[in-house]
Amino acid sequence: MRTVPVAGRPNKVQAEQFAAPPPAGHRSFGAFLQSLPLVLQAESLLAVVDAVAAAARARRTVLWMLGGHVIKTGLAPLVLDVIRRGAATHLASNGSAAIHDYEMARWGGTSEDVEAGLADGTFGMAEETGRDMNRAFRTGMEAEWGMGEALARDLHARTDLTHPQLSLLLQAFRLGVPYTIHPALGAEIIHQHPAADGAAIGDTGHRDFRRLAAALPGLDDGGVVINVGSAVIMPEVFLKALTVARNINGGRPRGFTACDLDMQRHYRPRVNVVERPTRSGRGRGFQITGHHEILLPLLVWAIAERLEAPAPPESGVLPG
Repeated sequence: MRTVPVAGRPNKVQAEQFAAPPPAGHRSFGAFLQSLPLVLQAESLLAVVDAVAAAARARRTVLWMLGGHVIKTGLAPLVLDVIRRGAATHLASNGSAAIHDYEMARWGGTSEDVEAGLADGTFGMAEETGRDMNRAFRTGMEAEWGMGEALARDLHARTDLTHPQLSLLLQAFRLGVPYTIHPALGAEIIHQHPAADGAAIGDTGHRDFRRLAAALPGLDDGGVVINVGSAVIMPEVFLKALTVARNINGGRPRGFTACDLDMQRHYRPRVNVVERPTRSGRGRGFQITGHHEILLPLLVWAIAERLEAPAPPESGVLPG
């Protein structure tokens, strides 16, 4: 048997990385962030926060891709906060997130009991939701708007909204931040409505795909893409939009940070957002697992803390 001196052995964890307990005096959120152990997912979370803050200061693209549960768990006000701070320059979501957002803006409630409605065939059969959203798509097709813009303009024109302040579609539109929607035909309740128009859904949805692809060059050298709660649609859409952007921009964007946040780890977010785009473009990828209603507030509060603090020396583009 052969032994080695402990002084010469490489260690993965050092004393300086340990967490700190709550101090006796001032206990701010900034102090909480500084108390986190610099290991594993705590370190990853801080790396993503720093990347978003640096991208916002450098005016690089910060793309937030959303699944429906982000809206259903009441987190829209947090996403609006990062928009106002310049830390979200483009929103993109699947169709379910848009439906929940639209219903919250108009009636202040969403997310029906699927099993109860399925028993008698009333699941997803809300008259006003399907009728008015599909009408907006037809208007959008005629006006050559994307799906997100069509819904935002529909909400913007209404005077009877119960909670307009909670709508990402409406508030992003008013703040001048693009919100593109990427539908999956047959996967959303408004597609089973008699008013559904496949041509309008396809036309406005495809226009939003092209707009998303056009936004991705801004990720180059320091941008950030964050996928929150979309297990299939947004990772697949992002991969195709990225290859379009690289195809017509000489292999760019490169050198960006990608992060997936979800309650579970799924194949497509891992490979299509975190791994393939960053490995093929000298970027960095992170996958942080946790419940949206806990993890996203941590991330958004930390971003606010970083952006309100003085910029570090030579901040901006992070090394790939």
